[in-house]
Amino acid sequence: MASANSAEARSAEAPAGGPSEPQYLPSSVQGAVKILVTGPFGVGKTTLVGSLSEIAPLRTEETMTAASSGVDDLTGRGDKTTTTVALDFGRITLNPRLALYLFGTPGQQRFWPLWEDLSRGALGAIAMVDLRRPDESFEVLGRLEEQRIPFAVAVNTFPDTPGYPEEELRSALDVLPEVPILYCDARDRRQSYDLLIDFVDHLHRMSVLELQG
Repeated sequence: MASANSAEARSAEAPAGGPSEPQYLPSSVQGAVKILVTGPFGVGKTTLVGSLSEIAPLRTEETMTAASSGVDDLTGRGDKTTTTVALDFGRITLNPRLALYLFGTPGQQRFWPLWEDLSRGALGAIAMVDLRRPDESFEVLGRLEEQRIPFAVAVNTFPDTPGYPEEELRSALDVLPEVPILYCDARDRRQSYDLLIDFVDHLHRMSVLELQG
């Protein structure tokens, strides 16, 4: 894997919020990597991609209608009126040589045929979890394990998110010890950026260990 020089990225300030001008890839960039942002419906995937992207994110959202009642559970999501139906796409330049493409996946099971297409070529995945309803994440985590995609659990910290000891949470989600469990408020750019860098660090360490093994 191409090293993200994440120490350099972490020491710098998180890129300024919102899309920048111009939105072209800098000429100094020599490589790019692809990261999935996945998780169940309403967990904050679109928000995370939007917080991180240095360009105006490409979003394919549709307004939810009565036809989705009984299919999309809006319990605890009273202000959610749209849903992703194909993908969210964003980009962040981690350092002058490396760009990272973010692909957010639809959360509902009926869109999962698209999920496999989006996962091709991905270096890893950020699996977002809402601890108010952790059971909704089981299928997504299972699919990542089945496809052997390196991933981190990203707990989106809502105001009423319950707190659990890490060992208890790891056991409840049934994830292996080597899977990082990270936390952020997806609305906060600094927290989202730190989470991303932590995950890139993890992927780089895994790559080094594989080469040494």
